[in-house]
Amino acid sequence: MPNTTHTIDATNKVLGRLASQISLLLQGKNKPTFVPYLIKGDKVVVVNVDKIKITGKKFEKKIYYHYSGYPGGMKKKLMREFSSAELLRRAVYNMLPKNKLRKDMLKRLEIRNE
Repeated sequence: MPNTTHTIDATNKVLGRLASQISLLLQGKNKPTFVPYLIKGDKVVVVNVDKIKITGKKFEKKIYYHYSGYPGGMKKKLMREFSSAELLRRAVYNMLPKNKLRKDMLKRLEIRNE
């Protein structure tokens, strides 16, 4: 099966549900030829990311942590400090398998604000 490009309109779609749909397409789990150790996924283009929905009070209260490994190196950022494109990229990144293929799968994701 040749690789195809999937175009997804993110208007009024919930962030997590959209990210899980994208991660399945990037991994190629929708194809009968899926194997976990090869990249068989398609390219995904997401448009209208600024119109994405975030449910509940997460936009004001959710905190993303980053720890550098050094004492005092804990950094905190609220969800509202990120752009919607960066939020979607982070959500998809964390839903992909944690192995050497993850960065290459994420390169097939294109996020546009149209």
